[in-house]
Amino acid sequence: MAGIRDLLSLRKRKHAASEELVVPEGMVTKCEACRHIQYTKELEQNGKVCVKCGYHMKMTAQERIDYIFDENSLEEMDTHLQTTNPLQFPQYVEKVQADQQKTGMNEAVKTGTVTLDGEQVVVAVMDAHFRMGSMGSVVGEKITRAIEKATALRVPFIIFTASGGARMQEGVLSLMQMAKTSVALQRHAQHRLLFISVMTHPTTGGVSASFASVGDINIAEPQALIGFAGRRVIEQTVREKLPTNFQTAEFLLEHGQLDAVIHRHELRKQLSQLVRMHVGGNVHVTV
Repeated sequence: MAGIRDLLSLRKRKHAASEELVVPEGMVTKCEACRHIQYTKELEQNGKVCVKCGYHMKMTAQERIDYIFDENSLEEMDTHLQTTNPLQFPQYVEKVQADQQKTGMNEAVKTGTVTLDGEQVVVAVMDAHFRMGSMGSVVGEKITRAIEKATALRVPFIIFTASGGARMQEGVLSLMQMAKTSVALQRHAQHRLLFISVMTHPTTGGVSASFASVGDINIAEPQALIGFAGRRVIEQTVREKLPTNFQTAEFLLEHGQLDAVIHRHELRKQLSQLVRMHVGGNVHVTV
């Protein structure tokens, strides 16, 4: 019925001798995979999963937090950290500021304490809408502080990755974040605390080569692109054609690089089970 009401609300305008139907911006969304057009409200109610082909569309960091974790439970951290321009890269700060205005975030990751079915965890959620989720010094610092917060609280740490890799505008400073975050995770592990990595589309470059791939449990959403170098670069290097499904979550699962590929609709339930098992609950995990 909602779809019918939306159709009836469409405005018509006259153009030359004919009438043209004008769809208000944002009312419908076209699936990137199957091109099926669907009402945006229905898509959001379905967790941004295409109702026709099941393609998992990108979520903002806040959308993912709202979808997975307990309502209004996030206590966000480190929103005051600001990106600078150490290499004086042209227009870099202006582009970061434009994304800050567009997304309402200070950088490409949102971090904080949150609850999942009542259990406290610390979370970091990367957002591909902010500079393609690229990792600069502030992103690395926020993730490191979130890991250290989880260690101090002795609670699990969960990260949702979505990134084009290390941020070229910061050069070696962005690459340093790979080591910094990994060291913090190693200290977290020394306290026998849980780290769950959930890789979403896309997870590439320096992010895939560091914290995204070293979880105690590594999970991905269906068809997520996960890899270091691009497909064309690899094919030119090895001089052979790669499989069609190369660098997909399913390919990585088949070759032992993931523990599970979990549909978005099942992700909250499975993460909750894993967390409760870790903190001592008696649950049966089905991943």
